[in-house]
Amino acid sequence: MFFWVILVFSSFFSLQAQKKDTEFWLTFGYNVYSFSNINLQIRIVSGEYPTTVTIHFTNLGESESITYNMAANSIWTHPLSNTQKQAVYNTIKGKSDKSIHITSTEPVKVYALNYRPSTTDATNIFAVDVLGNCYYQISYSPVSLSDAYAVVAIQDNTHLYHSGDSVSTLNKGEVYYQTSSTDMTGSYITTNHPVAFFNVNQSAQIPVNQPFSNCFFQQFPPVKTWGKNFFVPVSHFTKERVRIVASQDHTVIKQTGGIFIYSSSGNDTINAGEYIELEVLLTNKGCTIIADKPVGVCSYFTGLSYNGLGISNPSQVWLPSIEQFVNDVLMAPFIPSGTSFLLGQRVIVVTSTVAKDSTKVSINGGISTTLDGGSWYDNDTAGMSFYNMPLSNSSDSYMFSNSKGLLVLCYGYGNLESYYYLAGSAMRDLDAAFYANDVHFQDLKDTAFCAGNVNFRAEIENMGVDMDSIKWFINGEENLPYNQLEWSKTFLSPGNYEIRMWVRFENSDTILKKDTLRIKNCEVNAAFYVNNVNLNLQDTTFCNKTVSFITYIEGLNTTQDSIKWYIDFGNGFEYYEPALNKKQWFRDFSTGNFPIKMWARLENDVEIEVESTLKMEILWIKIRNVRY
Repeated sequence: MFFWVILVFSSFFSLQAQKKDTEFWLTFGYNVYSFSNINLQIRIVSGEYPTTVTIHFTNLGESESITYNMAANSIWTHPLSNTQKQAVYNTIKGKSDKSIHITSTEPVKVYALNYRPSTTDATNIFAVDVLGNCYYQISYSPVSLSDAYAVVAIQDNTHLYHSGDSVSTLNKGEVYYQTSSTDMTGSYITTNHPVAFFNVNQSAQIPVNQPFSNCFFQQFPPVKTWGKNFFVPVSHFTKERVRIVASQDHTVIKQTGGIFIYSSSGNDTINAGEYIELEVLLTNKGCTIIADKPVGVCSYFTGLSYNGLGISNPSQVWLPSIEQFVNDVLMAPFIPSGTSFLLGQRVIVVTSTVAKDSTKVSINGGISTTLDGGSWYDNDTAGMSFYNMPLSNSSDSYMFSNSKGLLVLCYGYGNLESYYYLAGSAMRDLDAAFYANDVHFQDLKDTAFCAGNVNFRAEIENMGVDMDSIKWFINGEENLPYNQLEWSKTFLSPGNYEIRMWVRFENSDTILKKDTLRIKNCEVNAAFYVNNVNLNLQDTTFCNKTVSFITYIEGLNTTQDSIKWYIDFGNGFEYYEPALNKKQWFRDFSTGNFPIKMWARLENDVEIEVESTLKMEILWIKIRNVRY
């Protein structure tokens, strides 16, 4: 029957910052009660740069688009008007244009809320470069109403298939809304172009026949991002249900810490689309799941009577694998408008036990501090820990960080009320990926390597066995030796090199993965001066209030945004927009110490940072009148 496994998780992959991007698509599903009481909400969190965000409603036309200018490290909440709700709210099976397209000039994070007192859920929204064309529905048995999913096309002539059957052809911005009176978990949804996929179950009870019911609202990532190694935390509700869905036949699932509830096959080996359900208890401090092939995992809050606390409702969250850990996550909780049963909001931060003390949080761009107000739960078997932290202010943004890796979940709760969503993780391609010096290819854009030797490694699911199953290209030219999973090359000249990996799978399908390798000269000569003093060389206290800044950089890029400046006034580095792209600028300072950071892009697109501290002491000279 079911096997248990003891495993101490280690760091599987390279880490990057939480993925923030500039283009998103979404739609909303039906929510049990009357339309007039539904509160649909979009919440956007900006990063280190000011940005302009546009929300376009496909159903309403360009004239109804909304544009909003956001400051750095800020939050914008947009509750949809009745007209806007009608334009995005799916109630009838079939094709429509009920979608939203969000764009921004700088990277942001986007979340959405489908709220009505006693039936609520929320989701993160994935950027378009995460989207794919293969998904599985992971849901639960509907109560009275229907299980449902929604697919949003981002390209014209998108052909949609449900478990192999053609169901619709969509153009850009169109939505297909599928409903069923039965649980559609395991349904396989495929398309010829990438799409956004949402589980929007209209009403479910967890477990079945346990009051009360709730809607689901969760965007799923494509199968290409599914992993094999998972750690499941548990909220303060003390017990949760977990579903594990296979993407390939003969997938073997091993776990420890969970209680076996159900398997489609009756044991720990399941085929594509089949699933295993577990119950996980807080007393066991989480659960580990290990699969020999990629799987999708969702965790669910149970009904208030089942957990005995009386302050929850069924809700669903997508749980990424360990392979999708990042080193920082920026998020903000929701603020439902109108009547609300919410009593509080919390985050769950997951990381390795050995690195848990390195976990920090910065509120509204302030100084990073250790986590406070909650509790750590250490799972000794897995070597993993999670922290449950109450969020004191819904109007704040939170940046969680740990250089060793983390992921963050967020939830709200109250009487007959809960929502649960993934606040932040990576969504790297794991079906076929390559690594440069152990850095995932999709993280290369955030990494610059010193000139020298670079080691490449491929990890591929179901690769073909013939001699031409894998090929490598550098700047468009095939690189020998081909057909190798591991190879190395010396890069001596700084610059950008496009690396491509071509793969043929066992079923003869082919795929191309590519990104840019950035090589830099690690002995770059760059500095900035304050009143003609090089802060990298001398420790000087300045007395004059007005300070002159000037740069010295060899090989500066001539494009815009090649120089950016940051100043720390006591709350962490803040982007100083008046000095954008200026080699020389002036500013008045008061007495104190002010860390200054200059960021620059060189001709080869390598990015550098120079940092030092400005020390100011304003001297005031008193003059006394003397009468002779």
